[in-house]
Amino acid sequence: MKVSEILQVKGNILFTITPDTPIADAISVMEEKDIGSLVVMEYGDLVGILTFREVIRAIHTNKGSLGSGTVRKYMDDHPMTVTPETEVNEVRRMMLEKHSRYLPVMDAKTLMGVISFYDVARAVLEAQSFENKMLKAYIRDWPVAENEE
Repeated sequence: MKVSEILQVKGNILFTITPDTPIADAISVMEEKDIGSLVVMEYGDLVGILTFREVIRAIHTNKGSLGSGTVRKYMDDHPMTVTPETEVNEVRRMMLEKHSRYLPVMDAKTLMGVISFYDVARAVLEAQSFENKMLKAYIRDWPVAENEE
C-alpha cells in the first residue's frame, strides 16, 4: 500500500498557515478544525509544520502561557516528508524512528496532503481486515481434492 491510497481515502481537505501567523491564531484554527497539525507555507513552498508538540513546547518556553510570537518561532522548520509513492511500511518506520505523528506528502514541490499516525494505523487495520476476510472466504471454499473423497 502506498501513501497515495491513504490520501484517496482521507480526502483532500488541507489546512495551511504562513510563518507570520500569530501562534494564538494557529492554535485557534487547529482547535476549530479539530486537527493536530498545520502545514506552514510561504510563497508556495513548504517551510515547516506546526503540531501540538510545538504548541506544548511554546507553552513550556513561555512558562505556562502561549506568548505572542509567530508560528515561525515555534514551527518545525525541517519536517520529514513523504511522496505519494512511499510505501506504508516505510512511513511506519519513519514515524516510529523519529517520533513523528504527522508527515506532509509532497509530489516534487507540490503539497498533496498530510498523513497522520492515525491515518496510517487505520489504513493498515483496514487492509489487514480485508485480507483476513479474503483468507477466511478462501478457506471456506477450499476445494476438495478428488482423491480425498
